[in-house]
Amino acid sequence: MKIFRGFRHPDIAPACALTIGNFDGVHRGHQAMIALLNSEAAQRGVPSCALTFEPHPRDYFAQALNKPELAPARIGTLRDKLAELARCGVQQAVVLPFDARLAAQSPQAFIDEVLVRGLGARYVLVGDDFRFGAQRAGDYGLLDAAGQAQGFDVARMNSYEVHGLRVSSSEVRAALAAGRLQDAEQLLGRPYAISGHVVRGRRLGRSLGEARQGAGDGFRTLNLRFAHWKPAASGIFAVWVHGLHETPLPGVANLGVRPSLDARDVNGGRVLLETHCLEWPRHLGPEGGYGKIIRVELLHKLHDELKYDSLDALTQGIARDCADARAWFAAHAETRRQTTRDRI
Repeated sequence: MKIFRGFRHPDIAPACALTIGNFDGVHRGHQAMIALLNSEAAQRGVPSCALTFEPHPRDYFAQALNKPELAPARIGTLRDKLAELARCGVQQAVVLPFDARLAAQSPQAFIDEVLVRGLGARYVLVGDDFRFGAQRAGDYGLLDAAGQAQGFDVARMNSYEVHGLRVSSSEVRAALAAGRLQDAEQLLGRPYAISGHVVRGRRLGRSLGEARQGAGDGFRTLNLRFAHWKPAASGIFAVWVHGLHETPLPGVANLGVRPSLDARDVNGGRVLLETHCLEWPRHLGPEGGYGKIIRVELLHKLHDELKYDSLDALTQGIARDCADARAWFAAHAETRRQTTRDRI
């Protein structure tokens, strides 16, 4: 998949079949739209294209109005969104910066400048609640009329439902906020996961628990930055870690702002996903995780983030979390074995 920041780029295809949205989470509703988009693109002999925005328009207005409560919790990072769009077969993704100019642009100007002249849209597929342009004044009827007048087809896809529930980013956020990871998996069509490059932190985990685990080992963590300040999920989780070994590794992870640590530390109070592998591959050595791209699947929420009043209390809390995660994996493995026996 080719990725472009903005639509003024010489390598953007001169014509495309287009869908427009924020695609936070790339859930099963998005996936159904993209499948239809790819089919229509193939029939027309043009690439499929997803137009998305960064920041999320509601993030922009939350900041502009100084009302952070208006910003939606973020399901996935931009990296994960683009990776999922590529996995769904999108051939071209355009990330359009959402700024004051775009916020003030009239619906017709958006059609003329972005859809027609910028992207050469031959076909435009939108959801049933699609709105666009300044004050959200543009709707499907206006877009369809413009398509008839300006020579591109317009289609609308109805809501996608799973067990009678409309699949939406809002429903995924609600499931993640409540720790209902199996429900989130149903809506996403895959386990909820966060990926990225492992970055260096304070290396505090190495010193925590040395007496318990052996000098130099401690609770080593793999740190991923979550760029948005408001993740849809937060807390302590049992996880699978992909990308370090030929098979996924069990682990325990903290997603949040680490309330027990000084906000002035190296990560400055930013959101991190810190993962401790319960089984560290010896071939990696103590530094072997840095710089690698890993994917962390959140499987089961153990509890919300807790604030500990000392490093010793933090150490004891992490040890309990590791024990609880090991117990969950053991129980989960037994459940899987029982399910396999029942099927046989």
